[in-house]
Amino acid sequence: MHSQECPLVQSLNQHKLVTHPVTSSVTSRIFAVLFPGNPAVNALLATLYISGPPNFLLALCPPNIDPSSLSVMVAFAVGGLLGDTLFHLLPEIFLGEDSPEHVRFVMVEPNKNLLLGVAIMVGFITFVAMDKGLRIATGGESGHDHSHGAVERDEKPAARGTASSVDSGDASAVRQRKPASSSDSTSPSTTTFIPDKEISPSVKLGGYLNLIADFTHNITDGLALSSSFYASPTIGATTTVAVFFHEIPHEVGDFALLIQSGFSKRQAMGAQFVTAVGAFLGTAIGIAVQEFGGSSSGAGAVSGPGLWGTSLQWGDMLLPFTAGTFLYVGTVAVIPELLETGPDRGLELRKTATQFAAMAAGAGIMLA
Repeated sequence: MHSQECPLVQSLNQHKLVTHPVTSSVTSRIFAVLFPGNPAVNALLATLYISGPPNFLLALCPPNIDPSSLSVMVAFAVGGLLGDTLFHLLPEIFLGEDSPEHVRFVMVEPNKNLLLGVAIMVGFITFVAMDKGLRIATGGESGHDHSHGAVERDEKPAARGTASSVDSGDASAVRQRKPASSSDSTSPSTTTFIPDKEISPSVKLGGYLNLIADFTHNITDGLALSSSFYASPTIGATTTVAVFFHEIPHEVGDFALLIQSGFSKRQAMGAQFVTAVGAFLGTAIGIAVQEFGGSSSGAGAVSGPGLWGTSLQWGDMLLPFTAGTFLYVGTVAVIPELLETGPDRGLELRKTATQFAAMAAGAGIMLA
């Protein structure tokens, strides 16, 4: 007999409906419009939402954007990512989501929580290894952190001459102006136009490695979206919101790094659209694992013992894995940038207060 057919459980269900009647909030109605299909369709729609708008926003960004101006947006994204991980993903991973219509029972298994913890750690360590590998590949100059502290190289532009020569951010345009300015004998200020420094090979390499890292990171975003929608529609929707807010400073930071690596604005935007394919690839992989690898609650649920004799299947490992990557992105990859301070104490105090307010706002959205 199914547990929901038990008289005791049915009486508990009736008591729950009386004491906690089902209501439809504004956010739930919005989510129902944005995600009207099954988990696979919703995951693909979510990937489209988090990949399209942030990339189109790059058209509005000036090539010489100051990455430090993104610190408030980064803090807001951190609050959203950590809020989603701590308020939604981890409770869902270990306990499951509450159902508004009936009570739920959680079965405690000896090795289940252990396996879930291992999957979280594997996700965390995977990003540590990726970040460390990129730092080694770039000679220790900078890794691909998701707060994009790497774009601090913007302080040393590829070429420096007259004020108007760097506005476009296009190194090729600077090189085209060089002969004309050097042959002009009528103006002493233009005859001394000499590029301060050509783009070094390591900076160019850093730009291409950043694209690879961005592609890999987008794969994990796709995995997160697919696994969260198979867990529940609510978890999927909140994860989409958290990833969306993270993608805006993420994409703008990558855009600034590519510009200073020698890309034109159009080339940088095109490269960002190419890396967005990684999110769809990750979503497709996640859907395939859920559908064919099995999960204890998804469409691919299988009968019989699972991993280590527990009820867990391989599909159940995706959500804790992505929770581990979110923990890395929201802490190790971003917090160091927020801890950076300057000599002006008053300015830093105001900046810190703004960052904490933004972080609280991001977490507050996840609570709501």
